[in-house]
Amino acid sequence: MNTDPIAENSATNTAYQSLSFSTSPWLVLVSVLACAMCFALSWLAIRRSGYSRGIIGLELLRCGAVLLGAILLNQPEWIQDFRSTQKPTFAILVDRSPSMQTQDVLVDKKATSRQTATDAISKPESWSELSKLANVVISDFPPQGVVDGTDLSSPLGSVLDNASNVMGVLVVSDGDWNSGAPPVSVTSRYRTLGTPIFAMPVGSPTRLPDLELLSIDTPTFGIVKKGVRIPFTIESSLPRDVVSTIVINTSDGERLTKEVRVRAMSRTSDAVVWTPKTEGDFSIQVEIPEHSEETITSNNTASSPISIRQEKLKVLVIDSLPRWEYRYLRNALSRDPGVEVSCLLLHPDLDRVGGGNKDYIKEFPATLEELSKYDVVFLGDVGTDKGQLTQEQCQMIRGLVEFQASGLVFMPGSQGNQHSLFQTPLEPLIPVVLDPTNPDGIGTRNAMRMELTEAGRRSLLTKLADTAEDNVDVWMNLPGFQWHTAVARAKAGVEVLAVHETAIGEQGRMALLATKTFGSGKVLFMGTDGVWRWRKGVEDKYHYRFWSQVVRWMAYQRNMAKGESMRFYFSPDTPSIGQTLTLRANVMQASGEPLAQGDLTARIESPSGKSQSIKLASGGSESWGSFEGRYETTEPGTHKVTLLCKQTAESLETSFFVQGVTRERIGQAARPKVLEELARLTGGKTLSLQEPDQWMDAIRMAPQPPSTIRRIPLWSHPWLVALMVVLLTAFWIGRKAIGLI
Repeated sequence: MNTDPIAENSATNTAYQSLSFSTSPWLVLVSVLACAMCFALSWLAIRRSGYSRGIIGLELLRCGAVLLGAILLNQPEWIQDFRSTQKPTFAILVDRSPSMQTQDVLVDKKATSRQTATDAISKPESWSELSKLANVVISDFPPQGVVDGTDLSSPLGSVLDNASNVMGVLVVSDGDWNSGAPPVSVTSRYRTLGTPIFAMPVGSPTRLPDLELLSIDTPTFGIVKKGVRIPFTIESSLPRDVVSTIVINTSDGERLTKEVRVRAMSRTSDAVVWTPKTEGDFSIQVEIPEHSEETITSNNTASSPISIRQEKLKVLVIDSLPRWEYRYLRNALSRDPGVEVSCLLLHPDLDRVGGGNKDYIKEFPATLEELSKYDVVFLGDVGTDKGQLTQEQCQMIRGLVEFQASGLVFMPGSQGNQHSLFQTPLEPLIPVVLDPTNPDGIGTRNAMRMELTEAGRRSLLTKLADTAEDNVDVWMNLPGFQWHTAVARAKAGVEVLAVHETAIGEQGRMALLATKTFGSGKVLFMGTDGVWRWRKGVEDKYHYRFWSQVVRWMAYQRNMAKGESMRFYFSPDTPSIGQTLTLRANVMQASGEPLAQGDLTARIESPSGKSQSIKLASGGSESWGSFEGRYETTEPGTHKVTLLCKQTAESLETSFFVQGVTRERIGQAARPKVLEELARLTGGKTLSLQEPDQWMDAIRMAPQPPSTIRRIPLWSHPWLVALMVVLLTAFWIGRKAIGLI
């Protein structure tokens, strides 16, 4: 028995020959009558000639020509049937994809994996009886090293490509194909050759009770002593809701738990907040306790890496008047150990800008190099009036957000200065359209409040309590504001997080808290200057927490990985398999200026060891040293990145983690109908794994491989046509020779 990959047989052939006619009864009758009439006339001519030898020869030529013509008129063919003298080939294809590890095959009332249940089929001794009839070839698929995808059409096609005299094919699989062409696309070749496909489905067609941890979306990095939100998703195939205590273990030994209600037959998403105490590289493991009803426990855990840093985020706050909102924001940022704040007060009554302590700078950053160090910029009640921002400075702020992933916060005030920003390069960044008829905003005698939208309830920015229910209560009880800007509407593509509780704009309730993405950076609009009132009775509990979350959310992507002269970041920041990552980088020269033109390459090594080099092209603005590229994720796990710049001879090493729900998932239901369709279309049969006695009976019924038939049409063969010409020529010469003409 041959267990090597399928190879072409060097079979010898035996030819069986026969003569066949393609005619009709009427054509046969005409031919017989023509021959009989010819023979009768020839006999009469011979008798009248007194049996002259010349006449006898001449009439024989006439009868031979008529007889040959009658035979050719019935279209004779010479058939050669070539039949192989060697055994035919019978191919057995056994699925060895990861999904075959699913334990849903009952053997002696115990669940075993699909692969274990089919191990005996891969052994040559299991087919000793079949080997007497055919050359049995056993092959596993997919090829070794392919772990994420099952292609059924390719191995079926390769059987016909690489083997001759194929008697049939047996496919042993769970039918879970997820790559390549549809399996039915190859059945036309099998039908043409008369080769049947036998199907042996393995596994349960319904999913067994199971709790599966699909993913954990751990951020790339976190900050020491700042909460890190770790979202996770659980898929349940249990028939009822269950309450499970999720366990989160960190590599430094910390253990967190959270009670989650997992909905029946659906997906449940939740999150846990972990506050790291030290910096370093950590691993987060999320575990679902084993449930009494579930049958698969190997998919109850997942882990993800995270880097914890001691960061100093640089923030620039620009305002005109030292209003209460500005003062408390400055104090909140100054007291944050992870933030380094710079303030620029463009007070119209001051002879010169600046301030009284180290937090203040004396002028707007003059160069791109100076401005590019800021992770977040706050624009208060400032515009383009005399002594405030210039068009060039607005263009610089726009470039900082668009090409260097910095954040920008708009905080208008009662002076209405921000209305003039709509005539600057910053206009596309502003998330809302302000009411031009009311530049000073709207003041109220009674305190008003913001209400969270559905997006606001989910957002990390508005999370002021640990649970969703408590968070809504906190926002409902926050001290109100007595002034807000007049917002006409939110722009398209903007995510509105909070609206005014009563005020109406053009599209419904007025948007007061909104975010958007612009280029590679983020933008936030805060439509009231009363956030400082949140300190009432609770001091900095909510006020500090809100602005701290804003700063870190905006600066997160920009600080994924950075070195002395390079910064690397990507989006989405928690990628999954199949997503296309947008890779971005900023490169500075030794002088500190952005690199205008350069050769920047990102070499990415996947978890399987495969490497791919991606050239990052200029990201749209040479003056910002911005480069951009694309990378499609195909494997889960940690991907190592090495960023190399030829011009600066600098490199940056980092990594990113791709969340894995692979195409090959353990625990999914089998798909027997896929295999049954292959058998039905090719004239094969569906065999049962539990009934081996029936295997040979079904396979014996398979037709032998068709022989090779060669047909030679004699009625148009040149030699027979030449013979007819010779007979007619001889007949004509003979008539002339004996004096009949």
